[in-house]
Parts: sequence; C-alpha cells; structure tokens
Amino acid sequence: MTNNPFFLQLVTKYFQTLEKYVPVVSKVHGKTHPEFYEVHKYYDSLAKKIKSSDSNLSDLSSEFQKLREITNNYSVPNGVCESYEAVYNMLSELDKAYHALH
Repeated sequence: MTNNPFFLQLVTKYFQTLEKYVPVVSKVHGKTHPEFYEVHKYYDSLAKKIKSSDSNLSDLSSEFQKLREITNNYSVPNGVCESYEAVYNMLSELDKAYHALH
C-alpha cells in the first residue's frame, strides 16, 4: 500500500464517482471520442489494483503514464459533457497525488 495519505484520500473521495461516470462517458462519447475506450480500459486496470487488498499500490505508474498519453495530459476535448470533464479532472488529480511521493 502506498504511504501517500493524500492519494488515499483522493481515492476515497473520487472512486465512487469514477465508478459511475467512466462507463457512462464511455458509452455516450466513445463513438465520437474513441480514445475514451482506452481511458476506460486503463481506469479499470487502475481500479482493480486499488481495490485488490493484496495489491502494492506503488505499481500504478504504468496506468497513469498510459492515461497521460491517451488524454494528452488530461486535456478535455471540446464539446464534451461535464461528466467527461470531471473524469479527466479526477484522474489528473489522482495522478498528481500518486506521483507526489514517487
């Protein structure tokens, strides 16, 4: 488990919302923003590691790296809904908090 309390606070704060938003945004925007299918895939991998009680959270770097690449550093595309924007903002904050101590 990571020893980054701020990251763990953000996980607690955001994951319930992300669990709801990511599949919906993928369904609604995936056809016009196919990169979001990849965001969904890497988010799911990230969530699986975080939820796994025996997981070492020090190994989330690859997921965050891929998310940064796919999203162009979490740049929100024009013409998307507030939920899409919220997903990118929450993932960006989690990424920054995770890497603050790594």
